[in-house]
Amino acid sequence: MMLAFDGASVDGSAYRSVTDLAQRSPGWLDSAVTVWSAYGLAVFALLMVVGWWRARRAGAAAAVTALAVPVVVVLAYGVNAVLKSVVREDRPCRSLSVKILEACPAPGDWSFPSNHAAIAAAAAVALCFVSRRLGAVACVAAVAMAASRVWIGVHYPHDVVTGLVVGGLVALAAMLVIRRAAPALARRLTAAAPLRLLLSAS
Repeated sequence: MMLAFDGASVDGSAYRSVTDLAQRSPGWLDSAVTVWSAYGLAVFALLMVVGWWRARRAGAAAAVTALAVPVVVVLAYGVNAVLKSVVREDRPCRSLSVKILEACPAPGDWSFPSNHAAIAAAAAVALCFVSRRLGAVACVAAVAMAASRVWIGVHYPHDVVTGLVVGGLVALAAMLVIRRAAPALARRLTAAAPLRLLLSAS
């Protein structure tokens, strides 16, 4: 039998308030939030592609920075997954008797911190280094993603807040390093003809 941390004492009452509100909300709203929670990460992938496509016009260094965004997101996910396996917090829908919008994840699918929130925050922060406009859109989307995970009942509020912090901090640290190294990396990569196409619009 696996021993899991029970996070209900942290903000279980806030979690109940959100899930109760979800149960009383219009069906169209619950459906929209559920779809966003399940498939919204695809929007961040689209923003990454748009960011890279535009960055190619600004030069090879900008394109390298844009291409680093998905790598940074994977790094943030890895850090978050390690924290999740260390803390081993049970899902709120297993610790508390509540009705939620979708099936509760299986035992051992730990809750803290939220992977969705970490991925979204990492993408948003990293995109800010590529385009302020795309980064701003992604930041709003990241907050919406985090909130949706509580709304559908699979995370406590502290799970998603921590996920946002972890993803954001990892991305910030990584992108600061990448931005400094981008000019040198661009010079090396443009020397290879196949890679040159990824770094230039011409």
